[in-house]
Amino acid sequence: MQDEHFITHDSTNSKGLLKSAGLIVVVILLSKIAGFLRDVIVANYYGASIVSDAYFYAYQIPALAIVILGGMGGPFHSATVSVFSKLIKNFDAKPDYLTKRLFNTFETFSMLIFGAIAAICFFFPKQVMNIIISQATPELSNLAAYHLKIMSPVIVVGALLGLYYGILVTYNKFLLPNIAPSMLSFGIILTLIFSKGDNTGFYLALGTTIGALLQLFVQSPVIVKLGYTFKPAFDFFHNKNFNDILELLMPAFLSSTIGQIGIYVDIFFASGLQAGQWTAYGYANRIFQFPVGLMLSALLVPLFPLFSRLVAQKKFDEVRYYFNKGVGSLILAGTFMMIFIFISREDLISIALERGAFSHEATLMVSEVLFFISLSIIPYMFRDSITRLYYSFNDSRTPFFIAIGSIALKLIFNSILVKSMGINGIALSTAIITLINGTILAFLIRKKISIGYRAFSKQIIKILICAIIAFCFGFALSFLFGKIIPLNFVTKIIRVVLVFFVTAGIYALFAHIFRVEYLEDLKEKLKAKFLKGKKC
Repeated sequence: MQDEHFITHDSTNSKGLLKSAGLIVVVILLSKIAGFLRDVIVANYYGASIVSDAYFYAYQIPALAIVILGGMGGPFHSATVSVFSKLIKNFDAKPDYLTKRLFNTFETFSMLIFGAIAAICFFFPKQVMNIIISQATPELSNLAAYHLKIMSPVIVVGALLGLYYGILVTYNKFLLPNIAPSMLSFGIILTLIFSKGDNTGFYLALGTTIGALLQLFVQSPVIVKLGYTFKPAFDFFHNKNFNDILELLMPAFLSSTIGQIGIYVDIFFASGLQAGQWTAYGYANRIFQFPVGLMLSALLVPLFPLFSRLVAQKKFDEVRYYFNKGVGSLILAGTFMMIFIFISREDLISIALERGAFSHEATLMVSEVLFFISLSIIPYMFRDSITRLYYSFNDSRTPFFIAIGSIALKLIFNSILVKSMGINGIALSTAIITLINGTILAFLIRKKISIGYRAFSKQIIKILICAIIAFCFGFALSFLFGKIIPLNFVTKIIRVVLVFFVTAGIYALFAHIFRVEYLEDLKEKLKAKFLKGKKC
């Protein structure tokens, strides 16, 4: 009865959320396809080698700016949405003086801070990389420094992107922020296609910088059209709204940086391993992020501004409703993706990447890493979802302090697991830390709002039972297929498609039998849409 009350009470929010999520799924899928093509081309050119290792090591610093801090869901985006969504009274009119002043102050602040970091990376790349990959060979360290110098402008771009993403999402313009990241992939693809052989990774690093600039340029005209033009403003100490942003931004910034330090801890342990292992980890993580990032962005991008508004209005029942429905739906879909990856990961990697310089040995290496990374799908989705809930309450300190504790645990688990498992130990360590992090966040959020974990947990247990049954069917089918039919590129595609649909069918069937409410919600929405289409 409670669910019916909320659907009737706030049907506009629900319909708008579903419409936005559907659009975002399509857009992010296109962006992910562009990223997939990029990875195929990069793997074809460089395989899993010292050059690709050097690039992925060096890219971690620009990635901190353009993906972690300034990306969708990053602290710059989240702080902008949280403050501007409450400050702007009329979204159909041009922003008033105070709003524009806040925009310019924040942009000036971002350019100064990140410009300084970019300058350090440009003028002292060897010193920076020697700190991060201290166990690396001189050849690997020099290559990584070379790549970092070329990519240093990306650091400034990342901070501006976070602000622009936040403004666009605040105005319910979800399309451009989700399609713009594909520009990074297109920049790399085009640069590599027009390169004439490259054994240093110069064109790979250059393409990354060009792609980041394209990502910024495609959004600038829309920002200007909304009424935001850049004029340097240094009102850092007397602007109350800017102080509100800093109050939310700084702990979130430090929290995200702490998360990136966790990656640097991984790099420290990985830099002493066999050449190509960090590249394998990078490809496995990209494959992991394909479905997980798609689902998280599709739901959390429109849901986060809604959380912020509902919290501001003290409508906590509705916050609870949308959180449970949203996270439950994510876990329903994410659990299926996890078992599908477990079954078909080697086929997927072979089909996608095994050509040119990317060997079958590299496929096996990435496949093993992907298995351990995929263990974190469910805790990863839950952690990121509940973190947005903390931000809606203007609390980024709690995730920050938990992230600090995670670094110490990361050192402990890596030191234990890497000795016996190599790069797979880093992947398993990541999954364990993500689970611990999400569990602590779930416990502490009760001080702000009651989530209703008992009913939620019952649904999750049902989902896991359905997943185990579906996994058994899918694994048996994949095994028998490989025994009966010789495997090549075409038959691997057939096996992947067959396993996907059979496993999905079994999963959905048992979810229906066990009455998993998130599946029932989806069926009702699809049924209503179908009936509406027939009437039209």
